[in-house]
Amino acid sequence: MIEIVEVNSRKLLNTFIKLPAKIHVGHKNWVPPIYLDDWIYFRKEKNKSFLHCDTILALAYKDGKPVGRIMGIINHRYNSVSGDNDARFSCMETWNDKEVFHALISFIEKWAKDRECDNLVGPLGFSDKDPQGFQVEGFDEPVVLSTICNYPYMPELLLQEGYSKKIDCVVYQIPVPSELPDFYKDIYNRAVLINNIKIVEFTSRKQIKPYVHPILTLLNETFADIYAFDPFEEWEMDDFANRYLPILDPRFIKAITDLNGNLLSFIIAMPDISKGLRASKGYMLPIGILQVIYARKRAKQLNLLLGGIKQEYRGKGLDVIMGVKMLESAHKCGMEYIDSHLELETNRLVRKEMERMGGKVYKRFRIFKKEI
Repeated sequence: MIEIVEVNSRKLLNTFIKLPAKIHVGHKNWVPPIYLDDWIYFRKEKNKSFLHCDTILALAYKDGKPVGRIMGIINHRYNSVSGDNDARFSCMETWNDKEVFHALISFIEKWAKDRECDNLVGPLGFSDKDPQGFQVEGFDEPVVLSTICNYPYMPELLLQEGYSKKIDCVVYQIPVPSELPDFYKDIYNRAVLINNIKIVEFTSRKQIKPYVHPILTLLNETFADIYAFDPFEEWEMDDFANRYLPILDPRFIKAITDLNGNLLSFIIAMPDISKGLRASKGYMLPIGILQVIYARKRAKQLNLLLGGIKQEYRGKGLDVIMGVKMLESAHKCGMEYIDSHLELETNRLVRKEMERMGGKVYKRFRIFKKEI
C-alpha cells in the first residue's frame, strides 16, 4: 500500500531532503546536493521564489518507509508572461518501482488539475536556473553541480505515464587546446581591433561584487526568450551572489565593457567540484568546505555556468573574445575539458559556437509534457 504525504513539518522536510542519498547508494556518478543550500531552497521563509508560485512537496511511503518524493510548482509570474497555463513537477526521486512512480506523478497531476492548469511539464524547478530535465543520454559521464542525476528508468517510467518530449537540453564537452587554432586567433584579433571595448578579468571576489547586478541584469535581457527562464529580481541577484560567489574562482569570470564601463558581455565558469561534494557527502561543515576547495584546485574540467551578450553587440566577435580568454585561463590552470552546461537544442547560435570550439554533445536532458 502506497501513501502520499504532504510535507508540512521540519521532520518531513528533512526526510524529503535526505531521501535521494538513500536512493542513489552505489550510484557512482551521483553528486549530493549542498545540504545548506537545500535547507534554504525548500523553505518558504528563506526562498522568495515561493512568493509568486503555488507549490507542494510530497513523499511516498510504502510499508511505512519513504520510497519517493516529488515537488509541484505553478509559476504564476512565468505563466503570465509566457501565456502558458502549465504546472511543473520537480525534484522527483524514486527507486525503480512503477507503482510508487505512478502514485507520485498522479498526485501532482491531480493537484495541478484542481488548480485549473492545462499541462504538467518537467522536471523543471522555479526557473531554468534550477536543475531541469531527466537525463536521457550520457549516463556513464560524470555529473556536475546544478544538473539532475537520474537512473535510466526514470524517463522510461514517465513515458509509460503518457508523457512526451517537450524539449531537450544538450551538453557539450569541449577539449581545452594547448594552442588556439589560427582561425580563432584571427577572429579574436579582428574583434579586439574593430570594437571600442575593454576586456575585464578578475583576481579576487571583491573585484567581482560591483559587476553582480550588471551581469544578472544583462542575463535577464539575454535570456528573455529562453524557455522557462524567470528573470532575476533585485533580491534574487543578491541571493544568487551570496550562494555562488564563495565557491567561484575569479579567474574564470570574464567581462567586456565599453570604454565608459558599461557591461556588454560576460561569461562565468567554475572548476568542477563534484569530487569534493562526494567526499563531503554534501555537508559543508565542519570540513566539507575544505574538501570542496581541494577538489576545485585539482579539477581537470571547467564547467560553464552563465553567459550573455547585449543584443546590439552580437555577431561582432565578443563571444570569441570571451571564449579565447576562458580557454587561455583554462589551459594555464591545467584544465583538460570544458562542460558547456545545458543548452537548449534549438539555440543554434550557441551550439554552433560550441562546435566551432571542437565541442561534442555528450549528455542530453529532456523536459517532458502531458496534457491534464
